[in-house]
Amino acid sequence: MLLDKTLRSSTLKLAAIYIAVVCAAILLLFAYVYETSISFARTAVERDIAAEQAWLAAGYARGGAPLLARRIAHRSDGAGSGEWSYLLVDRSLAPLAGNLRAWPNALSGTGGWSDLPLPSGARIRAVYQILPDGDRLLVGRSLGDLEHFDRSIAFALGWAVGLLALLAVAAGVSTSRRSVSRIEAINTASREIMRTGLGKRIPLRGTGDEWDELAGNLNAMLARIEELVEANRQVSDNLAHDLRTPLTRVRGRLEKAYHCPPAIAEYPAVIGQAIAELDGVLKTFSSLLRISRIEVQDRGEGFRAVDLSALAREVVELFEPAAEEAGVRLHAAGADGIRAVGDRDLLFDALSNLVDNAIHHGGPDGEVTVAVAEERTGPAVTVADTGPGIPAEERRNVLKRFYRLERSRNSPGNGLGLSLVAAVAGLHGARIEMSDNAPGLKATLRLPPSAPASGEAQPSLAAGKLRPRPVA
Repeated sequence: MLLDKTLRSSTLKLAAIYIAVVCAAILLLFAYVYETSISFARTAVERDIAAEQAWLAAGYARGGAPLLARRIAHRSDGAGSGEWSYLLVDRSLAPLAGNLRAWPNALSGTGGWSDLPLPSGARIRAVYQILPDGDRLLVGRSLGDLEHFDRSIAFALGWAVGLLALLAVAAGVSTSRRSVSRIEAINTASREIMRTGLGKRIPLRGTGDEWDELAGNLNAMLARIEELVEANRQVSDNLAHDLRTPLTRVRGRLEKAYHCPPAIAEYPAVIGQAIAELDGVLKTFSSLLRISRIEVQDRGEGFRAVDLSALAREVVELFEPAAEEAGVRLHAAGADGIRAVGDRDLLFDALSNLVDNAIHHGGPDGEVTVAVAEERTGPAVTVADTGPGIPAEERRNVLKRFYRLERSRNSPGNGLGLSLVAAVAGLHGARIEMSDNAPGLKATLRLPPSAPASGEAQPSLAAGKLRPRPVA
């Protein structure tokens, strides 16, 4: 099964192409090495032959044919004479000196180079010439060593090419088999996940290679999908729970009015109560739709350079009446001129929700501080209150939709305010960090550092007398 998939895999086909290209390149390289080596050895042989011919020709020039014959006889009888071939013939091709019996029939013309076979079966490389008196001189050297060198080089290169090709094929098959094995493991785990649910994960081998990295990323994606599915389930449960109460109250009032019609003067109160309950339901759906639109918005759309310091002061100014009414001291702090890149309206809404949440849960005679700072990791906006705070184990949960602490169950709101803050933070690539304020809570929105975007900050909301839109 695995072997069949390996043979049909695209990895093996790609490996085969690479192997063919590499083998062709190796063959060309080895052919060049072979030709260069043989050419060098042959040139060395011809150089020795040419030197021997020049020595004999010098003897002829000094002493004529008799001295040339003596030199040939000396060479023919000396050490290593079996490797060399000499022949001096007259005009009629009758031998005068040398260790060859007859002038080769293949040699004609006035001179040149030639490869000649000997009666013994050996081959020689020879140079020949016609002397001024009509005699002919032939000097040759055996090609045995050169042919042996040729065979050795060819044998070695052949084995090298074969071994490299075998290793390349083995490496290609092994790599393809390993890749197919890991892919098959991922496919098997994927089929199991589709069959049983999101609880299963792709096994890691602990090698730390790219396959383990891929499996780790897929597992992280599965965990995120499982988290989102669970969040959707919780949203559905919480939505049903939160909407059931007001709708039940509306139905109860309408049913009571149907069975026991009130006096004419009481009808506006009954209708007003029903409208108020339905407005709360519609507000919940509007908040959900707004959060959903933020989550699917393209990052960078509508982003401009934003003066966070000015934005924080505007939020504080707009919430001062609400803070005064709740008996909470609200003020801004931090440096001026701190800028970030983002959607000004969304950042305004997020900061408004943080401030609104701090005012409502800060307690009587509390204090809320909105501080802007430029940190090493980028600009940050912190909203700190002096209320009861949020337990550490609940700080992640309060960012979920409809999640409310037990102490807040009976207070107005639908648990979507911090969810909108989380959505805006996600759109901007920011982080929300919550910590103790001793007493109270500090919620910090940390924005990433970035180059200024084109365009200027949007006009001040406060200047237009607009009110913030906190989500309850």
